[in-house]
Amino acid sequence: MEIDDRITITTPEGVTVDLVVAGIGSRFVARLLDSLIQGALIIALFVITGVLFASDGGGFAMAFASITAFAVMFLYDPILEQAGDGRTPGKRAAGIRVVDRMGRPVGLVASVVRNVVRLVDFLPFLYGVGLVAMLATEHAQRLGDLAAGTFVVRTKHTAAHELVTGNDPGRPTVHPSEVEHWDVSAVTLEELIVVRAFLARRIALPPDARWGLAVELATKVAAKTSGIPSQAHPEYVLEGVVVAKEMRR
Repeated sequence: MEIDDRITITTPEGVTVDLVVAGIGSRFVARLLDSLIQGALIIALFVITGVLFASDGGGFAMAFASITAFAVMFLYDPILEQAGDGRTPGKRAAGIRVVDRMGRPVGLVASVVRNVVRLVDFLPFLYGVGLVAMLATEHAQRLGDLAAGTFVVRTKHTAAHELVTGNDPGRPTVHPSEVEHWDVSAVTLEELIVVRAFLARRIALPPDARWGLAVELATKVAAKTSGIPSQAHPEYVLEGVVVAKEMRR
């Protein structure tokens, strides 16, 4: 019996992948942690400002601290979601991230939109409107998510998702000598284009989406390729097919 709420996304490579929607509990934990961090930053800001501008009489110091506190409240999520591939420190701790309709980490504009609309979601208090929206929508989206076209999904952190090479995951790293005996003659040009497209954008995908796509694509091309080592990592297979095809041009 399937109890997880899932989003099925069709990627530009023409492959579908399922993402598990984050529950209200994990989102609450993430928001609580982020709010505590924001609160600590704002308190520290007011204390430091008060010490530095003690002789000012309080007027300039209060104005400066208030403006900066406002910036912390509204820029915290967009900036850190961009730096963390859709994850703030709270979301990272809770094992969730924000993604767009294609399963990619949320972009800057969408992040700003969803966090500005947070003001409405917070009404009348403690995210009352946001909670109602999450319970009423199919994929637990608050109003900010609906406005920005985003979803909050779970993430996976397993060693199996990492490349065996440990190098830059944005480009093939398989040496030609490793695949010179592979027979890739049955792999079509269309399939090669799809594999190349995945390899070019895989670094921007959430770990679960990246792993699912790699497995599905590798299964398809491996069925048409001989010479692949047993238990080879899916992305190693995809890289090897590309390199082997290049060698035979």
